[in-house]
Parts: sequence; C-alpha cells; structure tokens
Amino acid sequence: MIQVYPAESAHHFDHGWLRGTHSFSFGDYYDPANTAFGPMRVCNDDIIAPGRGFGAHPHSDMEIVSIVLRGRLRHEDNLGNVAETAFGGIQRMSAGTGAIHTEHNPSDSEPVRLLQLWFMPRTRGTAPSYGTSRFDPAKLYGRLLPVVSAEGSAEIVDIAQDMTIYLGRVKAGEQLDYQQQPGRRMYIYLIEGQLALNGTEPLHPGDSARIEEVSRLKLAAGEDAFVMLIDLP
Repeated sequence: MIQVYPAESAHHFDHGWLRGTHSFSFGDYYDPANTAFGPMRVCNDDIIAPGRGFGAHPHSDMEIVSIVLRGRLRHEDNLGNVAETAFGGIQRMSAGTGAIHTEHNPSDSEPVRLLQLWFMPRTRGTAPSYGTSRFDPAKLYGRLLPVVSAEGSAEIVDIAQDMTIYLGRVKAGEQLDYQQQPGRRMYIYLIEGQLALNGTEPLHPGDSARIEEVSRLKLAAGEDAFVMLIDLP
C-alpha cells in the first residue's frame, strides 16, 4: 500500500523568523490520526532566518536527526557538544534520559533550510549522546545513499533504532529501484523535482508517502528529483 500525502495536507506555518511544514502532529498542530508512522514521530521542513533559532530546550527518549539542505545550522548542548553543519552534514542527538540543546542559524545573511526528523529509540532510558557525519553530495546521483543507520560508519551517522535514512538524486527520465524486506515500512519525502512511485501520480516538492507491504519500489523521475527514503520497522 502506498499512501500519498500531498504537500497541501501538511501543516504550514510562518512565524516570521521560522517558517515551514509539519508532516506529523507537532507543537500547536495536533491531528489524532497523524501522530506516527512506525517509530517515526516528526518530519519538519524548516527555514530559519539569519541570526535566529531555538533557545535552550530539553528532550528525552527521542532520536533527533537534522539534515541541512541549504545554509548552516549550529548545535550546542549540555553534554559539551558544539557543531556547525552545512549541506552534506548530518546531526543526530539521542536524547535518552535527557539532554538540553540549542539550534540556530549562525549566518547574518543566509537562511538555513533543514529537515528535522524524530524517531522513538529502540530502548528508552539510555545515556544521551550526540553525533555528526558528512557525506559526499556527488555520491547522491543515480543512487539511494545511506546517511543514517543503526550501524553507522565514517560517512553514516549511527542511530539507536533499526532504520536507515537514504538520500538520492534521480535525473529526469531515469529511475531508482529499492528492494524492501518483508514486514518493514518506507517513508518518502520529495525535496525537489517530480517523482512517481510504482506508477503513482507524480509527487511534487513537499509531498510524502507512507508505504507498507510493498516489496519493490520504483522511483521514476519526471523531472530531476531529490528524494529522502527512510526504511523503518
């Protein structure tokens, strides 16, 4: 089953310094029928104005992944971690028993656009931790590149959940194939371009799809596309 969620169905907001969309219930947006997909809880597409951001705030028992698409994002936390990330960088915070952090745009002229994703951890009550990784953007073309996974590597940040996040670019007229294991889910978010999934009507930027009981997924680009695919339990 492939269930498509058009961009128009997401919660859109504009606070001046922060604007974007929430694909799941988040903050002041609550829909009891849209709170989770497997362990996934949040997919926010945010744009933060220059010099602005989120002040110190706590989290617990959540795996939080930030994927910067444009500009730079600065993270600081009470564990002593400080990092700035641009496109090609991934930030992951395992909040565990509790962590306090800030996130802001360090630029005085350029907005930052990021995807922030939240997942329930495999095990609750673990020690909090933070990690970053960098991938080569040139490797995105013509493939689904893993950038977050349970195992992790030099170019893949680890996460405390049985899942993998892929990013990929598909040229117009070409397609990618993804083979899924039985009993698992897929979440698709289209960042740029136009993309059909197993012959569906094309997805457009901001559209998403929640997929279950599909063993093989064909991602066919009508226009040059930039896509995120998440393999979930």
